[in-house]
Amino acid sequence: MNDIEKSRITTMAKLLPENIRRVYLAFEAQALGYGGLTAISQLTGVSMTTLRTGVRELKDGTVEALVQNYAAASQEQPFRERAPGAGRPRVTQKFKELPAALEKLLADATFCSPSQPLLWTTKSLRNLEAALRAQGYSVSYRTIGTLLADLGYSLQLNQKNLQVGEEHVDRDAQFQFINARAREFIEQGEPVISVDTKKKENIGNVIGKGAEYAPKGKPVEVLGHDCPLPEEGKAVPYGVFDMAANEGFVNVGISADTAEFAAESIYQWWLQMGHERYPNARKLFITCDGGGSNGSRNRLWKTSLQDLANRTGMEIFVSHFPPGTSKWNKIEHRIFSQITKNWRGRPLVSMQVIVSLIAATTPRQGLKIQCQSDRNTYEPGKKISDEEFAKVNLSPEDFHGDWNYSIELQSDKV
Repeated sequence: MNDIEKSRITTMAKLLPENIRRVYLAFEAQALGYGGLTAISQLTGVSMTTLRTGVRELKDGTVEALVQNYAAASQEQPFRERAPGAGRPRVTQKFKELPAALEKLLADATFCSPSQPLLWTTKSLRNLEAALRAQGYSVSYRTIGTLLADLGYSLQLNQKNLQVGEEHVDRDAQFQFINARAREFIEQGEPVISVDTKKKENIGNVIGKGAEYAPKGKPVEVLGHDCPLPEEGKAVPYGVFDMAANEGFVNVGISADTAEFAAESIYQWWLQMGHERYPNARKLFITCDGGGSNGSRNRLWKTSLQDLANRTGMEIFVSHFPPGTSKWNKIEHRIFSQITKNWRGRPLVSMQVIVSLIAATTPRQGLKIQCQSDRNTYEPGKKISDEEFAKVNLSPEDFHGDWNYSIELQSDKV
């Protein structure tokens, strides 16, 4: 609803008599569609029970009788409403201490400071109802929901705000280093990408998390267990997010999530998207987590990047996020979260379905995603000897060379 619609509804609700008001508000709620009753109830303060009565009257023909009675009464005498103060009193008038009792129950479940403008609770309405009834308050869970809204509470998902272990002393400095280098590259017209591997997904007709609209009583039927199907395997999506272009690329493998697979995914992004957008690029800046297939201590990762530098003709610059900060990787929010929303409730029955769903992800921010499958086999647990690693043309940065380094082309490849 926009401001004009809100003003119209609230004004009409004040002008109409009570029995006509509930029908009018029910009509407006139906016009709003899904969630309309809740929106009207929150806007006008009229209870959901009253609005549902209005909806029932719209359906059973009571409206015609109300109109006739209203017309007849208006000719004889002013239309009568209940006397001022009639009707059931608000529960807070009956139990004035109820809000305080409710907040006391929530005290151990409140996440943020009471001085914050938005509070939230992890306790269910029905559990709160049972606890309040045990204290002698006759109140329904619906009323508790209204009280919580008045108190500034709302339902919220958990957030990963607590770090395991102590925060690294150079965490903020590393982020400043990454941001400064990213700005420098983007201003020079050089590519800056964020990379990571999305959670592996079972391929097959197994249950998918979430729900989507379908004919009532006709859910999509899947297998009675969600165990991996050996004959189908797992999908390994490795993503590349181009920060300046706001474009994404996902290479979906069926083998192991190795450093060679990660480097190959970046190379495929370069062939499919990067080379066309940055035809004159001389260097590439990669931001990534500090562990996994692109870990800061992974020798195979750096060896694979040497091969990537040789194949693309670009010098590769790499910065790893500090320990415990992977949630700040831009690809997590810009690509992976959007993909998860797009395929929620869908069984990922084949690689073609997975690739199609990823490619069809179109967030409102205008992000474009390209996707392809990778049928190559990558050997897990591959070791790099000291002799092999010594061939990598690696140059650590002065600041945290373990997190920040560059890999130049090998001299025989120039």
